[in-house]
Amino acid sequence: MAAVRRLVIDVLKPHDPPLLTFTKQLAEIESVEGVTSSLIELDQEVQNIKLTFESDDLDFEAIDETIENLGGSVHSVDQVACGDSVVTDRRTLQDG
Repeated sequence: MAAVRRLVIDVLKPHDPPLLTFTKQLAEIESVEGVTSSLIELDQEVQNIKLTFESDDLDFEAIDETIENLGGSVHSVDQVACGDSVVTDRRTLQDG
């Protein structure tokens, strides 16, 4: 099976742990080489964040389990890159 090299997911998390702590703990997952978090929306009780993971072979189950253990939940998988290399998305005529 092809290795998952990049994964972009939409996550809903409580305010605690703070985003910095949340992201650091996700970076500690064995299959993760790097993770970037971006705050998308903030309300009184939760934060909606975008997480981008990169590695040679990401373990989605370990990522999902860690997010749940930190009180978050995956809302959607928004981008997946698999194979020997990551292909950069390019604008085409269909993108308008």
